Amino acid sequence: MRTKKLKKDGLWAIFFLAPAVIGLCAFTIYPLVESLHISFTSWDLFSDKVFVGLKNFIDLFHDPTGLKVFRNTVVFTLLAVPIQIVISFFLAVALNQKIRGIRFFRGAYFLPAIASMVSISIVWQWLFNTDFGIVNYVIKMFGGSGVPWLTSTKYSLWTIIIVSCWKGMGYNMMIFLAGLQGVPSTYYEAAEMDGCTGLSRLVKIVIPLIKPTTLYVSITCVINSMQVFDQVMIITGGGPARSSSVLVQYLYENAFDYYKMGYASAIGWVMAIFIFILSVIQFKAMSNDDYSIE
Repeated sequence: MRTKKLKKDGLWAIFFLAPAVIGLCAFTIYPLVESLHISFTSWDLFSDKVFVGLKNFIDLFHDPTGLKVFRNTVVFTLLAVPIQIVISFFLAVALNQKIRGIRFFRGAYFLPAIASMVSISIVWQWLFNTDFGIVNYVIKMFGGSGVPWLTSTKYSLWTIIIVSCWKGMGYNMMIFLAGLQGVPSTYYEAAEMDGCTGLSRLVKIVIPLIKPTTLYVSITCVINSMQVFDQVMIITGGGPARSSSVLVQYLYENAFDYYKMGYASAIGWVMAIFIFILSVIQFKAMSNDDYSIE
């Protein structure tokens, strides 16, 4: 009887898991394996696939445009990730106070995280307009001159960084806030008795105890930064002169503008490997079992 019941339960488990497993195989695992296969071929969607070995990967590392967009992506990641983490952390600290109306401010700062990146990018494109954008208007109010945010190779990547940080800091703030609220109050009480308050308490108590949270936020920020796409396409289009072009945009162009599917797949796999390496480095550098407080 028990064996029969277990068999029946197993059949019901398979029944309920089947849709998720089928979807995973059809829309994740199969495309992943097929993209790896395509990366070793020359294919334009209309003709037969021709096996070319590692040619697409070799061409990528000899492609001046490919190297430039790869550098832009790395620079974007190195700048955007620390900015997001620092701002999000201090916002979380500020919004972790027990003051009247704090829920309103938490919701207000989190709002950009649930808004569409397309709509946000369109709004910020108008805000950064050289001639009548609000950003330049404010700069001129304080005696500065207008900045060509969207048409200068010096500032175009910064516009993408600003928009991405503004969009992502609300979500990261909530993650940090959850981590801060998970710190037992006894630690704060003991620190206060020892005269450890203010910045000292933040450095010696809070930061070590939310290290796992910081690790999670940093890894997700790196992954999101390496895959930045929407805001680039809408705000700058990757210009001027490829100064704000990134890897995902270059992958998209090769796949759907030039129909170089093998080359685009190679770009995707190089990006995936690079993200994996960065994630492992972060995990090794930040994760350990020692969360002791000095």
